Amino acid sequence: MRHYEVCFIVHPDQSEQVPAMIERYRATVTSKNGKIHRLEDWGRRQLAFPLAKVHKAHYVLMNIECDSETLGELEHSFKFNDAVLRHLIIKMERAWTTPSPMMKEEKSKSVLNPGEAPRSEPAKPVEPAKPAEAAKPAEAVNPAEPAKV
Repeated sequence: MRHYEVCFIVHPDQSEQVPAMIERYRATVTSKNGKIHRLEDWGRRQLAFPLAKVHKAHYVLMNIECDSETLGELEHSFKFNDAVLRHLIIKMERAWTTPSPMMKEEKSKSVLNPGEAPRSEPAKPVEPAKPAEAAKPAEAVNPAEPAKV
């Protein structure tokens, strides 16, 4: 099975249907032994340019592991769902489980239950950040002087 990153945007009038859509897509992936490594609901965001006179849309990001048949079924459901304005599926080299940069904003939320580890890896304790060492000043290099070894 291969890893994929799936992002889709939903029409803002259909935002209340997003949780049901997420559950449907989650069931599609997991019913055929697929795994969901990361599932994030980014909420309503401004579009870079209007799509069919719509200026905002609801964004959802999924990192999944599935076979090609399941991926085809998922893409088919995106294409024939009028609420989905755009979708993008990218093949990834590995499973991404860390929060995306968009998750750092307070508006976004992870759809995986609190404390729930991604299905492929056990939960890992978060390590505190280590203080950075003081930077050493760089030595001035004189091109006329031979290099010291």
